Amino acid sequence: MTPGDLRQLLRDFYVERLALLMRHEAAARFITDYDINNAYQYVISREETHVSWLQRALANEGPEMPPDPAAPVVNPTRKGADVVQELAGEDARANQQFVEKWRGPIEQVTNARHRGMLRVILGEMLEHQRLFQQAAEGRTDVIGTPLDMHVRRGKVLSTRWVE
Repeated sequence: MTPGDLRQLLRDFYVERLALLMRHEAAARFITDYDINNAYQYVISREETHVSWLQRALANEGPEMPPDPAAPVVNPTRKGADVVQELAGEDARANQQFVEKWRGPIEQVTNARHRGMLRVILGEMLEHQRLFQQAAEGRTDVIGTPLDMHVRRGKVLSTRWVE
């Protein structure tokens, strides 16, 4: 793989990875279940780490940072608990498609450090895909089971600060 090919692969991977992160942030605003929203926040945190790794890799390879992708528009067609099934199901499929698309090209990367980083990202994305799929199936214990004494009341707000 030439240096130019590597730069282009990293650039394209980064833009698509960032777009998925942005999608998950937008979807989380509609996920009001406490436990599922926590799962989304966990995934988003790891995705921010992935994006920072990719930014450093791009900076090391020298190309300019590509512009951010357009903000995703998330308009669920379902209401209430069914919105989780819709959005988490879409997110599970999107993660799976991303991994399937990039698995082969990553194996062509000759830079061992970059190839290792990209493999770790794909591996974690498969774990996130599993969390999304479990949420879409109606499970709320995707990142743990609360103690019986912690009864969930209310819903997660779509914005942090309400004045």
